[in-house]
Amino acid sequence: MTLLYVALGSALGGVGRFLISGALQRGTRGSFPVGTLVVNVAGSFLFGFIAQYALESRDFSPQTRVFLTAGLCGGFTTFSTFSYETFDLLEHGHYAQAGSYIAASVLVSLLAAATGVLLARNTISA
Repeated sequence: MTLLYVALGSALGGVGRFLISGALQRGTRGSFPVGTLVVNVAGSFLFGFIAQYALESRDFSPQTRVFLTAGLCGGFTTFSTFSYETFDLLEHGHYAQAGSYIAASVLVSLLAAATGVLLARNTISA
């Protein structure tokens, strides 16, 4: 049943990301990915608020919490989870782990994206 809550939230979050980031990007007419930036920042704020509120109050059932965090926010942007986990590491004094997580997430993800692009190009031209 938990997977159903995650799936429903993810679907709504993904649609929201598509609509919001697209509208913002079209509105700026530039090459800077402002739509993605806004979605990542908004998703990080929402995830942090919802996760902390759900942990410290009894207002959310476990199903509602997973629908909103892993589902809605996760579908909206996985950057929100990365941001929350990084903050948690920093808040608990795990500075080296936080720095390693930030560096690895950004650098390895960038390398993975570049590898995927190059592999696709080589596959198409082969």
